[in-house]
Amino acid sequence: MKRAEKAEKIRKILDRIYPAAPIPLSHRDPFTLLVAVVLSAQTTDARVNLVTPALFARADTPEKMAGLEVSEIHELIRTCGLAPAKAKALAGLSKLIVEKHGGRVPRTFEELEALPGVGHKTASVVMAQAFGIPAFPVDTHIHRLAERWGLSDGSSVERTERDLKSLFPEEHWIRLHLQIILFGREHCPALRHDPSGCAICSWAAPRKPRGGRRATGSAAASRRRAPASPGGPPRRRGPRATSRRSA
Repeated sequence: MKRAEKAEKIRKILDRIYPAAPIPLSHRDPFTLLVAVVLSAQTTDARVNLVTPALFARADTPEKMAGLEVSEIHELIRTCGLAPAKAKALAGLSKLIVEKHGGRVPRTFEELEALPGVGHKTASVVMAQAFGIPAFPVDTHIHRLAERWGLSDGSSVERTERDLKSLFPEEHWIRLHLQIILFGREHCPALRHDPSGCAICSWAAPRKPRGGRRATGSAAASRRRAPASPGGPPRRRGPRATSRRSA
């Protein structure tokens, strides 16, 4: 089966399982979504949804958030992972939104990614979910399932995003982002997963060769970077030589 045919079959299965995939982070507008997505880094959505009600009761606009001290924000979000860095980022991005964007969350990737604590994935989520602009944010679940299903090689998040965008029509990107995340959480875990009972892995996951595991991702890339010597036996790794580092 060609990748394009596989992608279309996967899309139809996900549409059947999740005809209306909800946004897992509670929010009211583009700013509260931006805040929630920043908080979600290395933190579960469930934890974020427990933290944001108290935070938004104090500051649910850029102006109000910019008026809080970093220490106040930290106290409100302290149960989230990386709370000190996130508190500083929320204070900084709120001030920039007020000063440079008139109190409105910007609507371009360039402007969003210029805000403190906002990377490409966060910007993609805001563009897609807040403004309806086609984007395909790639999180941990999407990255691993794209490789597991043979839609990408797992070498990098950037490669996964490019591959998925080329395989799926643009009008489906936003919905698929949520559908794949939900499917990964509910039906296709990273560990102790039985592919034979999975609605997608049972036919989409490439079969492992007999006698060993299939090399994927960084392992496969590493093998490709170290080919055997032309016309001779495979290279053997010896003790690492000491080399001088340039100043």
